[in-house]
Amino acid sequence: MSWINAKRRRPAAGYAALTCGLAVVATLYSALVGHPGGAQAAAGGQSQINEGKALFEATCSSCHGLDAQGTSQAPSLIGAGAAAVDFQMSTGRMPAKDIGPEMAEKPTTFTRQQIEAIAAYIASLGGGPAIPDAQQVSTAGANTGVGSQLFNANCAQCHNAGFSGGALTYGKYAPSLAYATPTEIYEAMVTGPEAMPVFPDGTLSPQAKRDIIAYIVETRKEPNPGGFSLGRTGPVTEGLVIWLGGLGFLIICALWITAKRRAPRIPERPEELPENLERERS
Repeated sequence: MSWINAKRRRPAAGYAALTCGLAVVATLYSALVGHPGGAQAAAGGQSQINEGKALFEATCSSCHGLDAQGTSQAPSLIGAGAAAVDFQMSTGRMPAKDIGPEMAEKPTTFTRQQIEAIAAYIASLGGGPAIPDAQQVSTAGANTGVGSQLFNANCAQCHNAGFSGGALTYGKYAPSLAYATPTEIYEAMVTGPEAMPVFPDGTLSPQAKRDIIAYIVETRKEPNPGGFSLGRTGPVTEGLVIWLGGLGFLIICALWITAKRRAPRIPERPEELPENLERERS
């Protein structure tokens, strides 16, 4: 035992013990948590990844690079995750034909199978959120009251209280949520596309995300008690349009009424006076 105690007194022994301890902790953490990209790749299957890689090289690599490392035209997709790919491609924002501050939703040119294949390939490169399953976006049992509070605190400043979206500062744009699916809303919250910030589980829990989705979906189903809503752009805008429209209508009515009143013509000669005309007839 004396030789062990002698080695323990050496400075290098402490560094070696620390290195071994860190290696053991890292191994245990990897075994318990697992690698997100590896789990997604295993779920997708190698054949799906190969199909996605071929599609990526044919349709996406000109902007994002052959290895998705990014170029001067488009960012790197390593670590972006399958959810980001699914959101951008299923809404038609990618592939982008017109690169600009406002990348609006448009019809997609890819099938669902092709989108999932490319998403699986990007996920295999490592990291990033996965495509949400049906349970994650389900509105069953969600609290729409809490969702309303969370939406007003985190989303209404950009997407408007009526979900209509609109222009932001510095040429940015918030899209409308009038037709967004629950999956698209969830993916936008966890990936932060364009000008939108990312809302990880530490900021908004999965239950909070489901509450927000439920609030949006249920509110869109409600009828408009006030009649025509102008696309639910908001009570201030709608009230202003009604006030200006009503005022303009009243002005037009006043002009029409006054135009019907004509002043009587003043006779220029005495024989044109009413009493003279009456005398002539008699």
